Amino acid sequence: MKLLKFAAMALAAVVLAGPALADKTKLVIATEGAYPPYNFVAADGSLQGFDVDFAKALCVKLDAECEIIKQDWDGMIPGLIAKKYDVIVASMGILPEREEKIDFSIPYYQSPTGLVAAKTAGITVGADGFVDPASLAGKKIGVQRATAYESFAKEKWPKAEVTVYDSSESADLDMTAGRLDARFDDFIVLKTGLLSGDSKDDFERVGKIWGEKDFGSKGEGIGVRKGEKALLEAINKAILDMRADGTYKQINDKYFDFDIYGG
Repeated sequence: MKLLKFAAMALAAVVLAGPALADKTKLVIATEGAYPPYNFVAADGSLQGFDVDFAKALCVKLDAECEIIKQDWDGMIPGLIAKKYDVIVASMGILPEREEKIDFSIPYYQSPTGLVAAKTAGITVGADGFVDPASLAGKKIGVQRATAYESFAKEKWPKAEVTVYDSSESADLDMTAGRLDARFDDFIVLKTGLLSGDSKDDFERVGKIWGEKDFGSKGEGIGVRKGEKALLEAINKAILDMRADGTYKQINDKYFDFDIYGG
């Protein structure tokens, strides 16, 4: 698909017409497809989840013709820069090191983070209410590669054995197979996965939940290439419009029993 460039005319159209881009823009949107409930591949092979529904609603607001494709997490930012697609909607945290490479929209949700452990692992809570780092010494903790969770775990828990996986789903499989002592990830992912599956009685959340700011993140944002100012402004306005007209709430309530947008 030929990618469209957003010149001054397109920017002027956005300012005058609101979130819709000029001339029925065509956009290719990438998501991971391995991070339920945010994005996953359904039994029929289709991409589903909060991110996917959000991306579809976003395209309606932008009056854009969209194609949503699956992209492995490791190649997400390189693929955008290489123009394999135009937009990333994949629960990507807005971190300083990522902002050096691509631009982000305003946050479209805030991710709660937790640690889920096997009940037999002996991992305990510290005086601050969070997991006790001393109890993680020698424990195997599964995280997804190239995420804030990986860097946080390696920095904060140097005595733990941090095991890195290409996807959250792969880490969960090893956890249920007994090859990990704990999983560190978005708590909604852990709650709808490990804490809801067939082995749920074997696992427990340990300690308090971390917020985005604990990881140096501003929240989860939509990624675009550097310099795509018109597209970025249109996306930001569309997010705010979706919050105002109830579209966001409708999608939110399909997956969560609280407002994930955050403050």
